[in-house]
This record gives sequence, C-alpha cells and structure tokens, in this order.
Amino acid sequence: MFPSLLDVTVAASAYAAHMPQRTDFPEVPRILVLGGSSEASALARRLAASEEVSVITSFAGRVANLSLPPGEVRIGGFGGIEGLTEWLRAESIRVLIDATHPFTAVMPWHAYAACRACGIGRVRVLRDEWQQQPGDDWHFVPDLAAAAEELAALGARRVFLTTGRQELRPFSGLDEVTFLVRAIEKPDPMPLSRAELVLSRGPFDLDNEVALMTSHNIDALVTKNSGGAAAAPKLAAARQLGIPVVMISRPPVPEGETVSTLNQALAWCAKACEAPSLLSAV
Repeated sequence: MFPSLLDVTVAASAYAAHMPQRTDFPEVPRILVLGGSSEASALARRLAASEEVSVITSFAGRVANLSLPPGEVRIGGFGGIEGLTEWLRAESIRVLIDATHPFTAVMPWHAYAACRACGIGRVRVLRDEWQQQPGDDWHFVPDLAAAAEELAALGARRVFLTTGRQELRPFSGLDEVTFLVRAIEKPDPMPLSRAELVLSRGPFDLDNEVALMTSHNIDALVTKNSGGAAAAPKLAAARQLGIPVVMISRPPVPEGETVSTLNQALAWCAKACEAPSLLSAV
C-alpha cells in the first residue's frame, strides 16, 4: 500500500509487488510538490486553497519537527527513480513541482528522470542565489571539502558553521578550529572535536546575527549559497564586522524549466493544469 498521510514510504520493490489500483482520486489534476524549502510550503498552501487542483506535498523526513502545510502530506523516500516513477503513475499525478532545497543534490535528478519516463510536466522552483555586495569578502568554493581547505588557508580559528547538522564531517580534520554550529536539530553524533551548538530556525535578523558573531569572536563564516531572505542577515553581519565568508556553490541541476518565485510557479501550474483560478492568487 502506498503511504497515506505521514506514513513512511516503502521500497521500490514493494511498490512493484503491491501496486494499488486506486479509484478514489478527486476529479481534478493532482500535483506533487517535492518539499524542503520555504517556497514549497507556501506553494502547497496556495494550491490547497484551490478547488481546481489537488496537492500532495512530499518531505524526505530528515527533520523531525516539520511544519506541515495543508493538503495531503507524505514523508519518506520513494525508492529511487523506479519507485518514484511507479508512484507517479499509481497516483495519477498530472505535474510535479520540484521545490526541494537548492542544495538537494539527488532528488532533482530522480524527479527529472521519473517525469520523463511518465511523460508528465515538471518545473524546478529555485530561488535566486545571494549576490556579493560591496564590502563583502567572499571566498567561493565548490563543495564542503573545499570549504574546509579554505578555512585552513585563511587561518581561521573561530568559525560560524551554517551548513546544517548532516554536513559537518568534512570539517572534522580541523582540530585547531572552534566551531559555532547552528542547526535546527542536534547532530548525533557530533563529529567536530571543538564545537558549540546553537539550535535555531530562521528567519534571523541583523542585530542578533551581529551579537552572536561578536560574542563568540567569530573570524570566518561558512555557508551554502541558499539564497532567500530568511538567512541573509548573517551575510550582512559578516560584512559589517569584516568577517570573511566561505561561500559554497550550488550543485548542478537537470535541464528543464526553472522558476525562481512563488508567483511564477503558480502561473506555471495554472497553465499546466488548466486551472485559471490559480492565476487569481498570483
């Protein structure tokens, strides 16, 4: 049986063996939103308010305390490309909206392949990257390992690390560095030998970011180029304090249509699903 609300997904082989024949679909286009970003939740709320479409929002399940949007919600993986392909067909999905986090490296490619196999529409919602401003001291690197190397080259000793709790290990070799790690949930285990932990969820503000960096004597900031307003104040704080920023570039994305705003995503849905009422929300 496919997962219902909040059920964890089973493997792709189980899909193939127990493919359900559902007959209770609403008589409107069904949309799958791949969540993981603030845009995904906002989009799900807008789509759920329309009677012309039905929305399912899917989360990977890596964060325990999710803020769930209205509409149908599922949590867990699909079982790779094969599992996602079978799920899309079994659930009669009309279009897929990939609104995963900008640094989600694998799922966008699975979505691309599965949608091609099913012949259904797909759009990537990808917010604009942050842009360097006058006074910024940014050091661009391609990945986490390169970020650790750049910290060593900078001679940093007290580093504000904002890459997330699951991506700390590449920095574990920097034994002389004390890290201030900000995450939504506690890393388990903590791979860094010298670390202080701040559990917090954005949006953040400039004054608090300046106070945090000052009180911990931060001399370098490490961040992914996620874009968006919620986490941008740390960049302004680093600029104000003259702190260098090690900026990790985004992973490559599959070909296909990409939009950067909620309104653009709604307009795409309105056209793809022949649901003009969605345009009234733009």
